[in-house]
Amino acid sequence: MAATYDFPSDLLAGQEELHQVRAELSALLKRLPWSVEPLDGFSDDNGWRKVERPASPGWTEDEQAEVEKLRRREHELAVFVSTHRYWAELTGADRIHARSQLKHAHETAPEGTEGPA
Repeated sequence: MAATYDFPSDLLAGQEELHQVRAELSALLKRLPWSVEPLDGFSDDNGWRKVERPASPGWTEDEQAEVEKLRRREHELAVFVSTHRYWAELTGADRIHARSQLKHAHETAPEGTEGPA
């Protein structure tokens, strides 16, 4: 059976928020135009595959600010999670395995059962 780790609640909360921020940023970037600045569309079939882009109106100042805010928060959370004092308790392969388990802690089974789903 795989080892289980008793992660501190603040570390679990930080990792969960990191997942949420990354999902929100990814969804936002998919909705936004492909170029931050207004640019004409183009078609290029000289490479190994054809690339086409429609004209981009660019991002508004609010959209740019929202992306920057999410990226900044993502960075803060990544630093918090990766430098948390909990990691000092583990060494070598245990630390690597625990970090991997933490990334999937939000997928755990309902209360009363053990381990990831």
